[in-house]
Amino acid sequence: MRVENRMLVLRAVKEDYTDPDGVQRSYTSGRIHTQGKFAQRYGRFEARIKIPTGQGMWPAFWMMGANSERWPDRGEIDIMENIGKEPGTVHGTIHGPGYSGAKGIGGPFSLAAGKKVADDFHIYAVEWAPDEIGWYVDDTPYKTATPANLPAGTKWVFDGPFYLLLNLAVGGDWPGSPDAATAFPQSMLVDYVRVYEQQ
Repeated sequence: MRVENRMLVLRAVKEDYTDPDGVQRSYTSGRIHTQGKFAQRYGRFEARIKIPTGQGMWPAFWMMGANSERWPDRGEIDIMENIGKEPGTVHGTIHGPGYSGAKGIGGPFSLAAGKKVADDFHIYAVEWAPDEIGWYVDDTPYKTATPANLPAGTKWVFDGPFYLLLNLAVGGDWPGSPDAATAFPQSMLVDYVRVYEQQ
């Protein structure tokens, strides 16, 4: 992770690494967050990002509840996630108690056929108000979530401050592992992150 040409660069590298718990890894990557430094409730949260490409890549721009409860009770708002095997699509999702992981609530945004999200910078955003979260790509709205979308008996947990995260992961259950065609190193470029208060 570094700043280059006034942009944040999160890099994924194929290299052997032993983590602090002694687990052997085949890749290193980067993550940055504002936990303990900045959190906000409601408003517009956006970033201009150029994502990497390739099987097994998992770039994300997301938010977590800043209170001390455990996940998913404190809530998660995924502003943008991409998995390399879906080069023309990004996903926006919320997770909370009773609707987390594969049961998260959200939807995909897809570019025109044949276009790849990684070919250019895009602005990924959510507009978050009491009882409503809306997702945007380049100011095009594509999904809205409200308490009415939740499974029966579950709780809307998007009413406190959330902090921001940006990361580039490699592999995992959803994206799968890199394959022989996945080039390394890979970079996620972040031109800016902007947060606006609700008016």
